[in-house]
Amino acid sequence: MRGPAMNQYVVVRPLYSEDSFKKDNAKVHRYHKSILDHVKLYFSCSKQKAKNTALTLFPIASWLRAYQVKEWLFSDIVSGISTGLVAVLQGLAFALLASVPPGYGLYSAFFPVLIYFFLGTSRHISVGPFPVLSLMVGSVVTKLVPDAAGPNVNSTEEMSIEEKRVIVAASVSFLVGIFQVKLNTLESIFTQITDSNVADIVTSVIIIVNLFIVKEINDRYKAKLPVPIPIEVILTIIACGVSYAFDFKTLYKVDVVGEIIKGYQMPVAPSLEVFQSSVMDAFSMAIVGFAVAFSVAKVYSVKHDYVIDGNQELIAFGVSNIFCSSFKGFAVSTALSRSAVQESTGGKTQIAGLISALLAMVTTVAIGFLLEPLQKSVLGALVVVNLKGMLMQMREIPYLWRKDRPDCVVWVVTFIAAVFLGLDLGLAAGLGIELVTVVFRTQFPRCSVLANIKGTDVYRDRKDYVSIYEPEGVKIFRCPSPIFFANIEFFREKLIAAVGFNPMRVLRKRNKALRKIKKLLKKGELQITSKGFFCVGPGAGDVSEDEGTIEELDQPTNFEDLPVQINWNAELPAIIQVPKIDLHSVILDFGAVSFVDISALKGLKASLKELIRIDVDVYIVGCDCNVLEKLEQCSFFDDEIKTSIFYLTHHDAMLHILQKHPDCQEELKPAKADDHMVQHVGRGSLRNRENAVPISETKF
Repeated sequence: MRGPAMNQYVVVRPLYSEDSFKKDNAKVHRYHKSILDHVKLYFSCSKQKAKNTALTLFPIASWLRAYQVKEWLFSDIVSGISTGLVAVLQGLAFALLASVPPGYGLYSAFFPVLIYFFLGTSRHISVGPFPVLSLMVGSVVTKLVPDAAGPNVNSTEEMSIEEKRVIVAASVSFLVGIFQVKLNTLESIFTQITDSNVADIVTSVIIIVNLFIVKEINDRYKAKLPVPIPIEVILTIIACGVSYAFDFKTLYKVDVVGEIIKGYQMPVAPSLEVFQSSVMDAFSMAIVGFAVAFSVAKVYSVKHDYVIDGNQELIAFGVSNIFCSSFKGFAVSTALSRSAVQESTGGKTQIAGLISALLAMVTTVAIGFLLEPLQKSVLGALVVVNLKGMLMQMREIPYLWRKDRPDCVVWVVTFIAAVFLGLDLGLAAGLGIELVTVVFRTQFPRCSVLANIKGTDVYRDRKDYVSIYEPEGVKIFRCPSPIFFANIEFFREKLIAAVGFNPMRVLRKRNKALRKIKKLLKKGELQITSKGFFCVGPGAGDVSEDEGTIEELDQPTNFEDLPVQINWNAELPAIIQVPKIDLHSVILDFGAVSFVDISALKGLKASLKELIRIDVDVYIVGCDCNVLEKLEQCSFFDDEIKTSIFYLTHHDAMLHILQKHPDCQEELKPAKADDHMVQHVGRGSLRNRENAVPISETKF
């Protein structure tokens, strides 16, 4: 290999075919585990494995022992009360969607939370009735127990229609838990619109208008409000009081909540006849309920930097639904609005969820009678407003059509099928067309870390070859698959595993340390000398880190208020704890990336920025022209991510890195530097605005 002359390089090597390449470069014999090996490993037993299994099945054991009572308890109490008030009202409202008496919605707001408290892995979602899932339950209930008559549901005694519907809803929910909708309401809207009660219409309009206005205020001024205005609770209290004072039930013949069953009933066995009639519906509900809950949980886990387990979430929701249905509740998931209240009001753990469940219990056993005069139209208005976020997704259609037409087609087909065929068939249609698009656009990825084959400009999986070379401080990561909504998290996890650290956590540690350094400098307990940092005063070690907000900690490190720039890999005072990283460059091989969809762009951009913000240079090689054009159309580039990071081949990028970091090993280093060599400031320095001063000693 020859050195570059004027940014060019010349390679002298045999013309390799695949066969001759394999002949000249011996491969490592790698033992691949058989199915029997995996079975033996799975059924092997040890003390550590038993402990890990217990912690996996009961995640409460992991987070409860680390619970910070002084810092978190008050926030959880406030969040629990705020969420509980909303959960009570939504439980009553969503019970109407499930076609059961409103009081049974309180059961679904109580029992599942208890189970999820012990088995769930998310700390922020609020478990309970979910409108779409309630609609799906209601469609089965009305199909099996219509208004005129209903089938025998495993009971020898005569039951009312409401009692039969409760049994059906509980049985379907039991089946949903084991598996872990039809919209038949459109016809009723048009055929029965003339029978509408004027008083209910007026009340609903007033409630909806006020809810929309106050919720917009909550969204617009959420940064300034300590807690969102509990408009649902306020309007419910007013509506309930007015209805009771003027006796709306008698005066205007409105339909009210009526008697709420006080206390809890004995558990009941599910109906096998209902199982046979609703098995496919229950399977659809299990998929919808889990998909919604897991997606919301994933959002909050990423935001607050903790891990959730998809398998454990399935177990948690499955057991929750089985337990809840045994006490005549109906299927649950997580409501987006209720979870947002729990998180925005400061909830730290599921202690907040437990408190919200206690409020539902108090309502059931003690104060439920106060809600008996409440018009059902008020609950209906709450349902409509809480579906606002889902209905407003219609605005995404033009954007999706401009940016990613296959995704737009999936969206539209799913929506149309759900409206005209029902939620169960709509879900199946959407899943089917999505699978078709995925089959044509992707393959199963096998991510790998590449290395240079000595004496060539060829880069292959470092695990497969004997004669390889890896420059220090450089990683080459390859994902041979399109990057899209279904594998972007997989891509990010594999990239983190390849580099050996989580760049977001490193950035947050640096920003926390920087805040601490600035605080110590301001208090005069830390000084900067030509030899580095110098701690003065015995109290320096007692200064706590300024945690700041998650959003602030995710921003690039800002040295504007300091006379120097800090090298985080150098020796720092013992009170400043920052992880050191030995990586300065990452090359991403996009040779097999045939497309990147809209959903994955944000995740990809976030991954690149996380590395760039901790001073790791990122290069992308072998990118298809169409993919690059798509990135430009979708505003992928900005002040941090520039088009200059794309190179034609691995070797182009590698030679550039060797020019920028001449302290790398010599195997690939140019024989003679040319005029275009980039002088890089050493990473082991504390750089002054005028002069670079190395940190060689730190005094305490």
